[in-house]
Formats: sequence, structure tokens, C-alpha cells
Amino acid sequence: MPASVPTPWIVAGALLVEGAIGWPRRLSHPVVWIGGLIATLERRWNRAAWPAKSRRALGVLTVLILMVVAGGAGWGLERLAAKAPVWPGLAILVIWGATGLAARSLFDHVRAVACPLAAGDLPAARLAVGMIVGRDVEAMDEGEVAAAALESLAESFCDGVVAPVFWFVVGGLPGLFVYKAVNTADSMIGHMEARWRAFGWAAARTDDVMNWIPARIAGALIALGGWQGWSIMWRDARKHASPNAGWTEAAMAGALRVRLGGPVRYDGEITYRPDIGDWAPPRAHDLQRGLRVYGVACAALMLILIVGGFVWPR
Repeated sequence: MPASVPTPWIVAGALLVEGAIGWPRRLSHPVVWIGGLIATLERRWNRAAWPAKSRRALGVLTVLILMVVAGGAGWGLERLAAKAPVWPGLAILVIWGATGLAARSLFDHVRAVACPLAAGDLPAARLAVGMIVGRDVEAMDEGEVAAAALESLAESFCDGVVAPVFWFVVGGLPGLFVYKAVNTADSMIGHMEARWRAFGWAAARTDDVMNWIPARIAGALIALGGWQGWSIMWRDARKHASPNAGWTEAAMAGALRVRLGGPVRYDGEITYRPDIGDWAPPRAHDLQRGLRVYGVACAALMLILIVGGFVWPR
């Protein structure tokens, strides 16, 4: 990192660039490259005929390879930035840092659900929410679509914004890239189905550890959007099956005074989840309110980074 610029300000610049511009759709995103490596290793090493113990060990090795490759790429870019003049060096850090953030893309994906839902176009809203959640969407009503989008917005605020920012501040580009590699691996192979349970174990557990602090920070930022966000977050966060996702989802439920959780359908089978929040299920207008809460949380995160730059050791 350039010695003259505090790390939080560099991270704030990356967050501003990604929030304002996003990633050009015509360009291949670095996460796609990570996903290609994960898919290759999974095809070679996750053989159904092999014992679960062997597949778990190879899953651990997969995560270690991802961390070394991603961290090495980040280290190389930081070295390049350090050797460049100040402004080109800053540009390298800000532009590559922006590739690890998803504030704009998350907003756009959820707004693509909120707009048709508010207009009463339920089929279009179902189609849009199906792009961001893995549950069955064909028979969802308005409340179920709104709840699915709000839960995705809350959880992804941690995964796509707060956690990358946290690891970028703590570990520079290597920390950011390692987090993105682990989080991508968790989304691809960190599942409980028989095919993934052993091989994806290390990816899921590593992602849980790396998200532990950011999830609680993200929940606190969302709770700023409504006075009951704090109380519901503290009360209901631990009801969630995930050690991290419950913090942001409970904060969102409290901030909006809605009920999240409850039964959902995956591949034709109903999964029953505890209720989060005390009120009625969300409606279309609550999803619009959720986007405003998200905007406040992102602005608060930016403010923390700016203020943090003044006290950051030079």
C-alpha cells in the first residue's frame, strides 16, 4: 500500500468506484476465474467412489490451493502498485479492490425484484428473485418473494460488501482475494447434500470463520435503519442455521418490523425454519424500504472508512 495514503481511504475509494460504476457486463469477472479453478479441482478430486475421509482431505487441499493462488495474486498486484508512481499505484489498488466488492451489483439484483413486485407483476418478480436465491420460486406469493429478496439482501450485505471491506482493510489485496476465493468456494461446494458434504466441508467452515466478525458488523450497520433492529438481532440471530447469516437477517427483520424465516421449498421439499421477527411477512413496499436500509448501511460503512483513515497508522 502507498505509505502516504491510509488503507481505509484506499478501500473507501474502491467501494465508491464499485458503487458508482459496477462491473462491466462484457468483461469476465475475476470471480469467474476462481470459479473455474474450483470446478476443475472438484471434477478431479471429488469422486463419489472415494472414501469420505479422502474427499474431505482433498477438500482441505482445495481450499489451501485457492488461498495460495488468490493471496499470491493479491500480493503480486500490491508489489506492482508499490513500485509504481503514487497515482498509478493507487489506481491499481482501487480498481482491483473494486473487483472484490459487490455493493452496486447487489442493489441492482434486488431492485430487479422490487420494481416488478411493486408494479404487481408477480411472474417477473419470481423470475428475478430466482436469479439470487436457490429456493423454488414458481408458486411464491408476494410476501414470499419479498422475504426471499430481503433475506438475500441482508446476507449478501455481509458476503458482498462488509466482509470484503473488512479483509481488504485487514489484509490488503491478498486478504480481499483470499476471502473472495473462500466465499466463492463455499457458494459452489460448501453444501450439505451428499455430493458436497465431505469435499466442501473445509470451504464451508473456512467461510464461517472468515465471516464471523464481518457478519456482526454488518448486522449492526443494518440495525441503524430501525430502532428495533438491535433488539431483534440480539434475540433472533442465533435461531438461524448459519452462525453468521442470522445476524444480518434478524437486524433487517427488526429494522423493517417484518417477519422473515419460516418454511421454504427447495427442489420440491419444504424446509421449516424458525421465524425471525414478530410481525407480518413483508410486502412489496417493505422490499423498497429494505433497499433504503441497505443504502443507509452502505453509507455508514463508507463513513467509518473515511473516519478510520484519519486514525490509521501511517
